[in-house]
Amino acid sequence: MNVIDMMFKTSALRSDKLRNAAKDQQCTVQILGVCNFNPETVVLAHLPSTTHGMAYKSDDIWAVDCCSSCHDVLDGRVPFEWLAGEKEQYILAALHTTLMRRIRDGILIIQ
Repeated sequence: MNVIDMMFKTSALRSDKLRNAAKDQQCTVQILGVCNFNPETVVLAHLPSTTHGMAYKSDDIWAVDCCSSCHDVLDGRVPFEWLAGEKEQYILAALHTTLMRRIRDGILIIQ
């Protein structure tokens, strides 16, 4: 972590409601050839951010509903050959779907 990151680093936003909302949802990542499409394995998977680092997870708002198989690939526990920009496309599409789901379900409210 560089000096600038240390100056601006804050505690990550944590929300039981956001984490619990992932339970029994469809995976929003759905990596072709990887996704198990099993809602029973879906958890809130945190994405890289400024609050992310060794032993630190990103904010709960910077996370996606993700099945165990896609989660393993995103976190690098299972090797995967990404094309240039492909991982970022999956992440951004999944983040959009997850956030819209939270708004639709009344967990995130836009005033």
